[in-house]
Amino acid sequence: MANTSDIRNLVFLGHAGSGKTSLVEAILHKTGKTNRLGTIEDKSTVCDYDEDEKAHGYSIQAAVAHTDYEGKNINIIDAPGYPSFIGAAFQSVGAADIAAIVISASSGIEVNTRKHYAAADEAGLAKIIVVNKIDSDNVDLEELVTNIQETFGTQCRCANLPSADKTKILDCINSEEGDAAFKSVADCHTNLMESVIEADDELMEAYLGGEDVSSEQIAAVFSKAMLEGSITPIIFTNARDEAGIEELLQLTASYCPSPVDMQPREITKGEEATEIKADPSAPLCGLVFKVGFDPKSHMKFSYIRILSGTLKSDTQMLRNDEKKSLRPGHILKALGGATDETDLGVAGDIVCLAKIDELKYGDMIHDGGMEGSLKMPKMPKPMFVLALEPASRGDETKIGAALDKLCEADPCISAGHDPQTKELVISGMDDLHLKIMLERLETNYKVKVNTKPPKIPYRETIGVKAEGHYRHKKQSGGAGQFGEVYLRVEPGDRDQDPSLITSWDIFGGSIPGQFESPIIKGIQDVMESGYLAGFPMQDVKVSIYDGKHHPVDSKEVAFRAAGKGAFLDALAKAKPSLLEPLVNMEITVPGEFMGDITGDIAGRRGRIQGQDVLPGGMMVIKAIVPLAEVASYNSQLKSVTGGQGSYSMELSHYEPVPPNVQQQIIDKYKKEQEEENS
Repeated sequence: MANTSDIRNLVFLGHAGSGKTSLVEAILHKTGKTNRLGTIEDKSTVCDYDEDEKAHGYSIQAAVAHTDYEGKNINIIDAPGYPSFIGAAFQSVGAADIAAIVISASSGIEVNTRKHYAAADEAGLAKIIVVNKIDSDNVDLEELVTNIQETFGTQCRCANLPSADKTKILDCINSEEGDAAFKSVADCHTNLMESVIEADDELMEAYLGGEDVSSEQIAAVFSKAMLEGSITPIIFTNARDEAGIEELLQLTASYCPSPVDMQPREITKGEEATEIKADPSAPLCGLVFKVGFDPKSHMKFSYIRILSGTLKSDTQMLRNDEKKSLRPGHILKALGGATDETDLGVAGDIVCLAKIDELKYGDMIHDGGMEGSLKMPKMPKPMFVLALEPASRGDETKIGAALDKLCEADPCISAGHDPQTKELVISGMDDLHLKIMLERLETNYKVKVNTKPPKIPYRETIGVKAEGHYRHKKQSGGAGQFGEVYLRVEPGDRDQDPSLITSWDIFGGSIPGQFESPIIKGIQDVMESGYLAGFPMQDVKVSIYDGKHHPVDSKEVAFRAAGKGAFLDALAKAKPSLLEPLVNMEITVPGEFMGDITGDIAGRRGRIQGQDVLPGGMMVIKAIVPLAEVASYNSQLKSVTGGQGSYSMELSHYEPVPPNVQQQIIDKYKKEQEEENS
């Protein structure tokens, strides 16, 4: 069992291909946790243990591992680097104290590098920048360091340097000597010391006064400087031959913060906030930051960061504000897809529990002394949508259960039935994200689906006042049916309640009050099925003002038909039209693509609302665009920006569809109806 002050929680972040998984593999091998150095190519790494990851050659989910180094227990989270799986990276940030931002020496700073750095910064993590693959051909490490400082700030300082022949790593924290591949070890040492010392006023005064500052004093203030942002160490590695791995471990163990050094987390309940400190003797509090399922047995695993207290196998554990207690059972330490059993989990540690189906991502576990919720990292909203149909009859139930597990394991996946289009839809970050998830649906849960683009949720409305009348009369030998309705329609307020508004303006008993409900049901039938192209209607007011009834033949079914007929008659005269959903978009791209993107959005009937400049030469373009024009925008953005762009969108409001577009939609609907009826 580790002491809280001896725990280090390290998450590896960075763009795909920067070598995060290989770095973790090198750490596990260097510390004796594994007896061979696995590689991506031979599908033998600890963290890419899932069959889909082995098949594709990249990380899809966050993997947890642990090792020991010089008396320190190091928990490691290997986060995926593709933008498609950014949700897993953001999950991981919520469980860590230290972020190792990995940059490939050959590829430089890529789009997800910036996003991951910003997420770690927002979460208050200490940060290390790891320049990996330093043996790559034709790399300019000095220029890369300059780019890092321009992008992330001048607090980024070299904590070591590769030697001139790149066979060794030269320490710049405790040494001023060595023949480096670029820069001067002495200059880097001075710059590093000055940035660290900024975090301590007394040490700064002593330094400026010419006093010697010992390595012990530097070590004592280093983690504070990292957390305050006055120093972000840059280190150099080559995971394949384990160059720089010892130095990375030394930096983590000796200079990076433990859970004790971190700002206390907060539990909020309404306006109240309670601080949670990393104290093993305090009441138990933990955060479920990841759940996963074994692909073969479908056993559920819940990964928990213990924030305070101690978790034992017989702890009476509660979930959120529920009163039902849960028993942890075996407490495990994850090593990729494998686990080691441990006696208990103390404040600051990361542990894993099996077979507790009640636990979900974002849950707070405690022993009864906590109320409220823990702040979670903000997740990007899934915007790429596909409609699903079972490839085989009878698979509807299996699909639902499998999708539930996919959604539990990935907070950036959502699935369910669209109440308007009646389709089963799944939403994810982009086409790659959903492609992988649907592969898992088939390989892990033996469910195959067919996909198609989802329907755009258009609406229908009216433009002017109009009156309608319908008499329903049916005689078939026995009891007849009779109902006659006069009504008036007018446009509702589009920015107010979009639902149907009715008024019963019958005087003199021409229609008994008992038939009001069936008349409204008949109107609702049309509101749901639409008049022009099969889309639900909105923003309509209806006044039912006259009619006739028969003392014997008038029945609910007759007045439901009469209400429907009168409403259809009125709609034909009320200039019916289609409304389309517009979305607010925020598109983040490198500055050089801004003109291409704004021109493309204008060509999609979009309206640019503004632009913001981000650090590192990135731009945010804000626009309002018809959803139909950007339903599959991901592929276009990838094409224009070479995969460097990203976007988010949310529903803004509905507006009338241009007449030419409206006619195309109506013609398509009529053709589909003809094909169905033929």
